[in-house]
Amino acid sequence: MTECKQEERKEKCACTYSCSRRGKCCECIEYHLSMNQLPGCVFAKISKDAEKTYNRDFKYFARLVLDK
Repeated sequence: MTECKQEERKEKCACTYSCSRRGKCCECIEYHLSMNQLPGCVFAKISKDAEKTYNRDFKYFARLVLDK
């Protein structure tokens, strides 16, 4: 099993929301998927402005991708 580079990931995290899961990608993904959402880093890859809305909805993400 590979080592989790939590501190390195925390520095590179594109999410603007500060939370206890920052840099813990596995926990972040598990948390958001349990609420039928995507994590902020996914939105940041499409648009920094979209990520800053804190709308983590799948449909919102799909609209962003289709409009690109």
